[in-house]
Amino acid sequence: MRILQSVAHILGRNKLSSGPSTNLFGPFNSCSQRRWRKPIVTAQTRLEDRTRDSKLDKLMSNLSILKTILSLEFLMSTRKRGPFTSVQLMSRWRSIVGLNVNIGTFIHKYPHIFDVFTHPIQRNLCCRITREMKGLIEEEERAVRMLELDLVKKLKKLLMMSVNGRLHIHALRLIRRELGLPNDFRESILVKYSGDFRLVSLEIVELVDKDEDLAIAEIEKWREKEYTEKWLSEFETRYAFPINFPTGFKIEKGMREKMKNWQRLPYVKPYEKKGAVRVRTCGGLERFEKRAVGIIHELLSLTVEKMVEVERLAHFRKDFAMEVNIRELLLKHVGIFYISTKGSSQTVFLREAYSKGCLIEPNPIYVVRRTMLELILLGRRNTKILSASKEIQENNDASSSRYQGEARDGDWVLPILESFKDQSFER
Repeated sequence: MRILQSVAHILGRNKLSSGPSTNLFGPFNSCSQRRWRKPIVTAQTRLEDRTRDSKLDKLMSNLSILKTILSLEFLMSTRKRGPFTSVQLMSRWRSIVGLNVNIGTFIHKYPHIFDVFTHPIQRNLCCRITREMKGLIEEEERAVRMLELDLVKKLKKLLMMSVNGRLHIHALRLIRRELGLPNDFRESILVKYSGDFRLVSLEIVELVDKDEDLAIAEIEKWREKEYTEKWLSEFETRYAFPINFPTGFKIEKGMREKMKNWQRLPYVKPYEKKGAVRVRTCGGLERFEKRAVGIIHELLSLTVEKMVEVERLAHFRKDFAMEVNIRELLLKHVGIFYISTKGSSQTVFLREAYSKGCLIEPNPIYVVRRTMLELILLGRRNTKILSASKEIQENNDASSSRYQGEARDGDWVLPILESFKDQSFER
């Protein structure tokens, strides 16, 4: 017993004499050993470590500028005092439009969009939208009105994809611009076409009758083209999706085989109603996720620019029965979708619809928005031509206003000559 006490005393004295950085190895101090932990892989880490697409990121940066400009134009149009607004008042809108720079610096950066001038009476700095930009905004509104029947088909297809043929109007309002709908689509489309849509309540719309001719997904056109032109078997193309990886993407070992098996995996297509998919069955989870991929693919195909904010997709989860993590699902299929983090939010693109940052199959609304984007990208270039045309326009406006209502030089002579019209002069 005395021997054990002496050994314990010696060990304790050695522990005190050694510094705090010295650890004795043994079963009694195993708690001080560090264990290796496997790095946690989440949607955020995959989002940060993924291969980026520089073309789509650059496009998204420019589109965020266009979104800010259109928000400023909308706020300026709500002013009832005139078609212009003071720069001092516009500075209060920075938090509304999400602008991080000074409003004066922003509007001077785009002279082809904003016309900055000094008020002739109040002598303060004012701003208005240029005629070219205002003409493009009106042209977009005309294009939306011309495509009214196509918009009705889009809404019918969205309602046909839902579980019970119903959708929340709030969810449609969030992606109104992406679908190309007018601001008052509830009255101008849903109420106008009462034979196709029925308003169950103030915020729920229901499809009256299902149109079987519209129950064809956009991906089916690509599959038919692959089957007929490339002579691929039906087994290879029946449930396949186009895969386009970004430049620099590294395919890991065994990924090709997994992707090939996923392409052949059968699933319930967006417009098919064969009952709920049992997730707990063999391959049920993969088929359930593939159905969600097909629904998101079809939704993006119905948009004007083939892109939607990721957060707004979450509002369709219950209506489309997509009880999955949307962002993780999109990051899992990087060959079909691409998430851009540029701007104030995360936006998902349909990869197959773009080539070098441009839409492969443009539409009238996209063409107008692309022209707006090109006007923004001019920046301060060609400002001499802009100032010359502006001066000519101001001179024309001034001359027309004089001829219409203001008195011209020599007009005071006319009444005098008319008073002597009937009199005779003697020499």
